Amino acid sequence: MTTIRPYQPFDLPGVYRVCLSTGDSGRDATALYRNPDLLGHIYAGPYPIADPGLTFVAVDEHGVLGYIVATADTLTFETWLEDNWWPRLREQYPRELAGDPGDGTEDWLRVAHLHETKPAPDDLYERYPAHLHIDIMPRGQGSGLGRRLVRTLVEALRSRRVRGLHLGVGSGNPGALAFYKAVGFTEERRAPWGSTMVLDLRGEPNLGPELRSSPFAEAPPAPRR
Repeated sequence: MTTIRPYQPFDLPGVYRVCLSTGDSGRDATALYRNPDLLGHIYAGPYPIADPGLTFVAVDEHGVLGYIVATADTLTFETWLEDNWWPRLREQYPRELAGDPGDGTEDWLRVAHLHETKPAPDDLYERYPAHLHIDIMPRGQGSGLGRRLVRTLVEALRSRRVRGLHLGVGSGNPGALAFYKAVGFTEERRAPWGSTMVLDLRGEPNLGPELRSSPFAEAPPAPRR
């Protein structure tokens, strides 16, 4: 039995495990990282602290098998990261570590990211201020869990009167692109790295009539980003 509930602090190790296990465009990224925490530090860890109430986990008898994290206001979140999250991580992972060691690992890319990212206003945020990341382990894919997590988040965002939601999908992750289109997102922008998908929260998201009648309806897998 899989249950979706609000995140609790004791869920953090499980969330980080899921983040790493799905971190290579939906595939296991364990072999790509010497430090197993780097992906989680960027794509999961700050969300429940910066914007409490918008992180939800899916759990079964084996622990956390999926999660969705989000912020209602991307620019405010980016500013919070710059003031409260990145400084300590930049101390722990100095810029000198952002050089390619040539062994196929990708720690250096994440270190470069945490040093180079800065708050950046974007016209997109006026219409779609919220953004999300969602990750689900293989044992939870294909069961409708991705749709359930998205619906849970959408309901939470609507309760705050947030008007729109966006996310990025890498060009190497066609499964994720298909999933987001299936749940009502549309492609707003396309770039060499991938696509920016958006969802207008003022309308009814296309999460499927079957989901409304059954919490375990079948749905396409929801691979990473």
